Formats: sequence, C-alpha cells, structure tokens
Amino acid sequence: MSGSPRRSVLVSGASIAGPALAHWLHRYGFEVTVVEKAATVRGGGYPIDIRGTAMDVVDRMGLLPRLRDAHIDSRKITFVDAAGHSVGSVRPEALTGGVEGRDIEVPRGDLAFALYDSVRDEVEFLFDDSIATLDDHAAGVDVTFRGGSRRTFDLVVGADGIHSHTRGLAFGPEEKYHRYLGHCFMGFTLPNDRGLSHEAVLWNTPGRSATLYAAGDSDRLFALMAFAAPEPPSGTFRDPAAQRELVASVFADGGWEIPRMIEAMRGADDIFFDAAGQIQLPRWSTGRVALAGDAAHAPSFFSGQGSSISLVGAYVLAGELATAPDHRTAFAGYEERARAFVETNQALALHGLAAIAPGTAEELARRDRALLGPSLESGDAGRIANSALELPGYPG
Repeated sequence: MSGSPRRSVLVSGASIAGPALAHWLHRYGFEVTVVEKAATVRGGGYPIDIRGTAMDVVDRMGLLPRLRDAHIDSRKITFVDAAGHSVGSVRPEALTGGVEGRDIEVPRGDLAFALYDSVRDEVEFLFDDSIATLDDHAAGVDVTFRGGSRRTFDLVVGADGIHSHTRGLAFGPEEKYHRYLGHCFMGFTLPNDRGLSHEAVLWNTPGRSATLYAAGDSDRLFALMAFAAPEPPSGTFRDPAAQRELVASVFADGGWEIPRMIEAMRGADDIFFDAAGQIQLPRWSTGRVALAGDAAHAPSFFSGQGSSISLVGAYVLAGELATAPDHRTAFAGYEERARAFVETNQALALHGLAAIAPGTAEELARRDRALLGPSLESGDAGRIANSALELPGYPG
C-alpha cells in the first residue's frame, strides 16, 4: 500500500489499541478516522502493566518519558489466608515475569490519554458515535454510523474491546469466539483507610479471591473480587443490582476485609462486572475488515498482558499495511508475525489463575508453598512470553 499513502482507514474504539493503531497509521501517511461510542476518552480504570516487547513500542512512539513519569512503582504483593493472616509477600515481578526497573505500570487512563494526545491534532476523532452497519465490497467498506451519517473507507479496523460490536458485524456472534475461563469478577474502588501504599493484598479461599490494591499513595483502593463459576451468570450482565447480590452471596462467609468490601461494593458508583474470558478467532480479518487489541485476541485480565499485546499488535498491523502491496497481503503478514506472540501471552492466563485464584485446596496449598521459592510459575512463564516477539523494523 505504500503507493497509495492516503488510503482511508476507519478505526472503531479509542481505548488502547485504537489510538495506538491510529498513531502508526498516521505516521505512515494514511488518512485515519477513529470512532468512539463514549463522549470522550475514558480515564480511570485499573492500573495496567507495559512489559517486554510493548516497552519497545511505546519507546518508538516517543511516549516512554511521559509514561515513566506516571509509573506507579508497585513494590509488594502480600498473600493472606481465609482469616487474613499473612502467607507471604513477593515483588510484583515474581508474579508477572516483569523486569524490575525496566517495565512500567500506569493507571489505564494515563496510557489512554497519552496515546490520544499523540494523534489528537492529526487524526479525526468521532466521539459519541459508533458503527451501525458495514457493507464490505471490492472497492471499499460502506459504513453507516449510529448518528445517521454514511461514509466509505478503504479499510475498517475493529479495536472496540472484548465485546466488539465491529467484530459482531463482520464475524458473527461473540459466542463463537469467546472462551470462558470459569471465573467472574467484580471491580470497584473504596477509601484507602488501611494505610496501603504501592502494594496489593490478596485474600484467597479455594475458588475465590479478593484483592485490595493501592496504586501509589492514592486515597482510594482498587478492589477486585473474583470467583469460580461453572457457567457465566448470563442473567446478571445487564443488571448491576443482580451483580451486587451475586457477589455478596458468593463472599457472604468471608473473613478478613470481605464484609467491608461488600459494604463498599453495594454503594460504589464505579462497579464493573464481567466473565473472565478470551477471544480466540481463526482469523483476525475478513475482506477489508480487520480486528486489533481485545477485539481480536483478548487474553483476559488473568494474563496481565492485554494492553501490552494490544500495543504490539497495533504496531505490527500498521507496519504491514504500510509496506505490503495490498490489504490482503498486509492482513496475512499481521497474523504471521503476531499470532504466535499473542497465543503465547494468552496462555499466561492459566498461570495467572493458578497464582491469583487457585480453584481447590490442593492448588491453593501448592501456590502458597511456591511463595517461599525464588519465583512463581506465572512469573517464569511471563518472562518468556513478555518478550517473545522481536519488533520488525518498518520504514518511516
């Protein structure tokens, strides 16, 4: 496509993968439009890690100094038993496989705004709108927006998350590609009245985990309550009251800080509930429509690598589009270069589950014994997966 540098690309989603892709496409000379259903870039959210190959991506984007300034510098994860007694503490890198002093952890909103600011003056953003229909044909993709306008683009990329509407339009229902990992989770914030700083405390009983996480010296704590469930509780996903009651019932007999967490959850205005799952697609493109980030290959939060593989995938997709002779070749190159890296990182979710939410008493005892060793199995796997791809160098 290097002979047609002003080809137009519509990117759906302005979270992580979307603005990252827009950054690189603009750098390569494409005409880029980003559509986002929210009214603006969304801040907040649980802190995220940038590790391994993804560090090279943000460095090449020129964002590394800004992100280092926002680095949270978590220093300790303490594991406690059912009664709240300490089992052991580790550096976060022992769990994630990260490299102390190199990797960075930032509030999700800080990364989103850094990516947005890198292209906000060069790329068209359409907020408070979304794709309603797609008509993919030989000459382009005709798009109807929910706001009523209609436009034609050379290519469309869905970067609109694990529950991607764009993917549904182009590839069919999510149920065909969603791999449920047997757990659900609830996230929210509450006051930091325990004096936690730069650390997390993780409570476990078999099949249940609850985390209180202090991002730096904030006066708020992030809470995460996860639990095993043989089937996703489908009747609760659009009903916050039912979500609260489900979580409260699952953790009703919990000790430690669980009663206080349940009370805070009932009054929280920022709860987020979902099933832990992955997106596994046989192909990341069809015709002139491709997918990026969680829409293509969500690894689940248990992997700890969702944002990192989104950044890497966006870099590779844009580079292939910039250098391949046509979109078909570019999409094939994107998968050839990135799929093994993505699948290696998706596999981390199982190691993460074993470390964060052991399902049986035996698994929990094995995890606790591992805390006394030099590292956890999840950390060993993470060290391999985080840097499993050497970034290609693309012209420009």
